[in-house]
Amino acid sequence: MFANVGWGEMLLLVVVGLVILGPERLPGAIRWTSNSLRQARDYISGATSQLREDLGPEFEDFRQPLSELQKLRGMTPRAALTKHLLDGDDSWIKEAFETPDKPHSAGGPQPAPPKPAPEPLPPGTPAPFDADAT
Repeated sequence: MFANVGWGEMLLLVVVGLVILGPERLPGAIRWTSNSLRQARDYISGATSQLREDLGPEFEDFRQPLSELQKLRGMTPRAALTKHLLDGDDSWIKEAFETPDKPHSAGGPQPAPPKPAPEPLPPGTPAPFDADAT
């Protein structure tokens, strides 16, 4: 739950708690907070085990789509495309895009020459409007 809270943040919370609550009430507040978090964690684990017992083998069928969704959340756009379109084979992407230092072979695709930069418009001229682009 607090996996991304480091020691610096914990120290800051203790100092702020010390300023707000005072030295006589801070230990009781820390004790109450830790007990409340422990009870909440016990309730959640108890509910999960109760659900697992009630559903039986269907619980895994219920968890499987959720784990797939969690995997998709962690994917980058490139990983999602290579997984679903290329069945995980991204060797051609690495060859085409990640090695710009290598010269292209004569038989392979040649890079397009760079386009010249468009001329700037004179002051007071409205920008061109493209109805298809909007």
